[in-house]
Amino acid sequence: MNVKPDRTLDCIGLYCPEPVFKTRIELDEMKVGEVVEVLADDPAAEEDIKTLVKHLEQEILSITKEGNTVRILIKKVK
Repeated sequence: MNVKPDRTLDCIGLYCPEPVFKTRIELDEMKVGEVVEVLADDPAAEEDIKTLVKHLEQEILSITKEGNTVRILIKKVK
């Protein structure tokens, strides 16, 4: 899947709960149909953000890992 994100949220160096808070704020500001790329290196960020996205009923397009960094693409669907 080669989706170009509309926004990038760099949470590298931030630790729980900051990546989740920042992702929530970003999703609240987005328009339906937009995609945000979240970059994080906190080991808890992937599961925390997956839980947040499910709770908000949004859509995870992909999750990729490179070293300690996780890249999550989230689409705002509602």
